Amino acid sequence: MSIVIRSLKRDNSMALPLDGIRICDLSQIMFGPCGTQVLGDFGADIIKIEKPGLGDISRAIDRHRPNKGDESSNFMAMNRNKRSLALDMKTEEGREILRKIARESDVFVHNFRPGVIERLGLGYEDIRKDNDRIIYVEGSGFGTTGPLSQKGGMDFVAQALAGVAHGNKDPSGKPQLFPVSAADFSAGMILVQSVLLALLHRERAGRGQKIEINLLDVFLVMQQQEVTQKLRTGHDFNPLESDPMDIFAASDGFVAVIAVLRPNPVSDVCRALEIPDITTDPEFATLAQQMANRTEYRRRISEGFSKFTTEECLTRLDRVDILCSPVLPLGETLKHPQVKENNILIELDHPKHGLLRTVGNAIKSSEFPQIALKPPPLLGQHSEEILAEYGYSQDQIGQLIEKKVIDTQRA
Repeated sequence: MSIVIRSLKRDNSMALPLDGIRICDLSQIMFGPCGTQVLGDFGADIIKIEKPGLGDISRAIDRHRPNKGDESSNFMAMNRNKRSLALDMKTEEGREILRKIARESDVFVHNFRPGVIERLGLGYEDIRKDNDRIIYVEGSGFGTTGPLSQKGGMDFVAQALAGVAHGNKDPSGKPQLFPVSAADFSAGMILVQSVLLALLHRERAGRGQKIEINLLDVFLVMQQQEVTQKLRTGHDFNPLESDPMDIFAASDGFVAVIAVLRPNPVSDVCRALEIPDITTDPEFATLAQQMANRTEYRRRISEGFSKFTTEECLTRLDRVDILCSPVLPLGETLKHPQVKENNILIELDHPKHGLLRTVGNAIKSSEFPQIALKPPPLLGQHSEEILAEYGYSQDQIGQLIEKKVIDTQRA
């Protein structure tokens, strides 16, 4: 029998597609939270389980916080549309509360190291005994079995292991880390896909399932072209080394050029920048020769860019249909008229810090033009509310607060 759950109240009255779906979310930092946030954007009721006094580790990861007690931007970026229950899972009372929530949840998410959750009696087999419709999602750095299963996993560590850093070398040949947590975010989006697929399967089959996602797998999937090339031919595939793609200095900034998908794109670039066509030189006549002589190729092309401003370069390259873009710092990107047109930035009324500006959801739906817009919760903000929903009296809640099983904070 389907469990009907009261979903979050929202300012917009239109029902969202995940209304009635409850998610018990024990995940923290980025991988899990950015995924469950998407589910919350479209109506799921996310009960975020946090450690009393500390909460999600990301609440404190922000060296630019004005005050020590302030909520971090990192936390607020990935935890809108959630309710916070500050719960001590090391106590039997805390675990019993969590089991009650899991019994009436559709999805259970965590990213503890393998074995930790089982020792608390909250593993998949434990949860499904009371709720065989549960969709149980376990996130890890490298997998739940094998030689690295007990190793702590983070995006940047996975970049190194998965070959990403090795394929991203600086001019001296030193491997570089990509500064955006690409696998964490991608794993979160795969979490969303897996939950939606599992909900669809449950509608048809009547039962839940366990899902495992790890950062190493995600980075390999993100390198589909590179992995397939290596397995088939033994060669490395790096588009930056095999195509005339590069960043060039204009007189007042930088321009990224993706000169591909044309019969002779380098010739078109030369023509646009009013420099001699280097493809008439036998040394640069073919793409292979251009890449083999990349240093000299780049020097000659750079002469053309340096004559013009960034805007002039873009105008000239656009005329000959060469893919290009200015290289912008994030602050300028956020002011770009296309970002404004896309309506991707949102505003939330945070109970402690007032107006919170952040980035919204990239899905633009004709049926659901607005996502849910509840601000990230204070630690324990909804502890009393959630326990009351599960039948706890005010006296019982008071006793749990006194015993420090739960913590609470009013907005």
